[in-house]
Amino acid sequence: MAADHTHVRPWRMIERRKSRKIRVGSVEVGGDAPISVQSMTNTLTSDAAATLNQIRQLEEAGADIVRVSCPDVESTEAFKIIAREAKVPLVADIHFHYKRGIEAAKAGAACLRINPGNIGSPDRVRDVVNAAKDHGCSIRIGVNAGSLERELLERYGEPCPEAMVESALNHAKILQDHDFHEFKISVKASDPFLTVAAYQQLAEAIDCPLHLGVTEAGALRTGTVKSAIGMGSMLWAGIGDTIRVSLAADPVEEIKVGFDILKSLGLRHRGVNIIACPSCARQGFNVIKTVEQLEERLAHISTPMSLSIIGCVVNGPGEALMTDIGFTGGGAGAGMIYMAGKPDHKQSNDGMIDHIVELVEKKAAELQAAKDAKAIAAE
Repeated sequence: MAADHTHVRPWRMIERRKSRKIRVGSVEVGGDAPISVQSMTNTLTSDAAATLNQIRQLEEAGADIVRVSCPDVESTEAFKIIAREAKVPLVADIHFHYKRGIEAAKAGAACLRINPGNIGSPDRVRDVVNAAKDHGCSIRIGVNAGSLERELLERYGEPCPEAMVESALNHAKILQDHDFHEFKISVKASDPFLTVAAYQQLAEAIDCPLHLGVTEAGALRTGTVKSAIGMGSMLWAGIGDTIRVSLAADPVEEIKVGFDILKSLGLRHRGVNIIACPSCARQGFNVIKTVEQLEERLAHISTPMSLSIIGCVVNGPGEALMTDIGFTGGGAGAGMIYMAGKPDHKQSNDGMIDHIVELVEKKAAELQAAKDAKAIAAE
């Protein structure tokens, strides 16, 4: 039986929360739109060349949206160049300085990340909202447990889900009072329990799209685990319309982890999904080293497809049954290549990696060609 990317088994179906749809530039967020993956640059925005170089890397990794901090006028000046050259929509990250929000909207931001409550007076909030309206920007209300309003902290005693949701709804009301509804909300904390509880309450209280994230999750390994637990549980419950994995690591890693989380839940498919055994004394080749090399050499492929790399025949044939391409170690310096779940030909371990890369690239090209033909026929 060949792998089937179109069939969704009933026990794997996730019913997403019904949210209204907004736009972040060319990307739809909410409703039935695919869950988008985003990251944030960590270069000085005033250095347009360095920031654009990082955005290019994020685009190649598959980023749908990229956020860029705009803390000063030099940054919003450079943002004009950056927004003009970027291929993905950009979110301008704004804190406290309302003029930066207006400047970023004029400079080409697709979205403004603000807290209406810390922009200043009602007149300043109105001016930022009007700039967003005039230039087609959406807005993300970003609530963080670490920066809640003093009044809420005094009333609740500490950051808690109720305080975070109240803050978010208060900010949302400010926008709604200005007849602005193109907004999404995040309620992030570094504690996954607090994060999940806040999003669960918010999801029931408002119908806008939700931007998921466990903020300041940590370094690559620990942050990935924490984000997968927190965001994974929310996505499993159908909550979330766009995600950002916050890692103290190269921003490209945030995009990779984001897609891996979505792929593991069957919510988004991009690139080669490698299924591999952890290896043991039965392995007919070095599984760990092989998978490391294949991940690196197949990173350029964006077409969704599956590849199984199993060290022996105990689970190899069964895993290959469900993947586009498979390799199962058989001992004696060779293994079996499976195509669409069926044994196809033997392959020596020596040339295995080059051969598998060639097969995957060919299969990816075939799948992409079939997808393009289908799209043309539908026009």
